[in-house]
Amino acid sequence: MKNNGMRLLLAGLFLCAAMPVLAQQKSSEEKKLDKASVELDKEAGKPEAAKTVTDKIKAEFGVDDARVQGLRDQKMGYGEVSIVLSLAQGMPGGITDANVQKVMALRQGPPVMGWGEIAKELGFKLGPAVSKVKKITAAAHRQRNAGKMGKSGKAGKSGKMEKMEMPEKHEMMDRPEKGGRPETSGRH
Repeated sequence: MKNNGMRLLLAGLFLCAAMPVLAQQKSSEEKKLDKASVELDKEAGKPEAAKTVTDKIKAEFGVDDARVQGLRDQKMGYGEVSIVLSLAQGMPGGITDANVQKVMALRQGPPVMGWGEIAKELGFKLGPAVSKVKKITAAAHRQRNAGKMGKSGKAGKSGKMEKMEMPEKHEMMDRPEKGGRPETSGRH
């Protein structure tokens, strides 16, 4: 009887010790969001791409340079800026100073919360934020590549590759009629 009680006590202590570790595990959506955020930061780190990424963030969320720069001044990458704005956008009133500050306060703690925990606290799912970050990354990538093609001279004035013309089809030669064998002069 004492052994069972001791086992139960040890199991309870183990679970209590393991709870913070289990709570820190990220969901698949949070992992996708982190990956998308890193990709956006990589894209922004390429030559002349920071302005393009900033423009895409401004267009996606309807904010100005001051809003984006204010978040960047808080040592946030472009991916994190996009996540904060995405979460704030879903709150009542949309992207306001108060909503942005609420998201930031949850992120910075105490206790420090992950994006999944913040979304849950606000009653959201992370899927829309993942989609927006990926959309901004893709749009910035396309624009940067279109700019490269225009500068290199490999594309036309529009920045698009010119369509190659296919060679003309040659007419088929007439075939002899089927049915009969050609006559030969001698048999062997």
